[in-house]
Amino acid sequence: MAITSKFNKKTIRDIDVAGKKVLVRVDYNVPTNKDGSISDDSRIRASVPTLKYLLERRARVIIGSHFGRPKGKFVDSMRLEPEAVRLGELLGQPVKALKDCIGNEVEKAVASMQAGEVVVLENLRFYPQEEENEVGFARSLAKLADIYVNDAFGAA
Repeated sequence: MAITSKFNKKTIRDIDVAGKKVLVRVDYNVPTNKDGSISDDSRIRASVPTLKYLLERRARVIIGSHFGRPKGKFVDSMRLEPEAVRLGELLGQPVKALKDCIGNEVEKAVASMQAGEVVVLENLRFYPQEEENEVGFARSLAKLADIYVNDAFGAA
């Protein structure tokens, strides 16, 4: 029997994700120390059950998140590589941090993913279009995946 919310929305248990590219919006806007290290990984840990569920079913998992308020500019101290490294530790497998969240290089990286692999897109807020909910930006992200999962309820 399929489990759905009281709003009749599908959950990941309602969909066959095997081999599918699944874009998962998470909230990795985590507290950091002055040296850039993560001081509290609870938001990353909170995403692990969803991600493990998808990985156990051989999905190709694409993580999207924001970090800080870079005001539409690429800011080295706000890159998501530390979060990708910590996620890899928690999942017990490599997690690749991409250098962007849209564009040809990202599309190539996602297309080459194998079932059970995880990539973390670069900070979505490096693009002002993210906060503006710009349709073209949303389409660029959407074309990366077959399925979208919102697991970022604090940021939704």
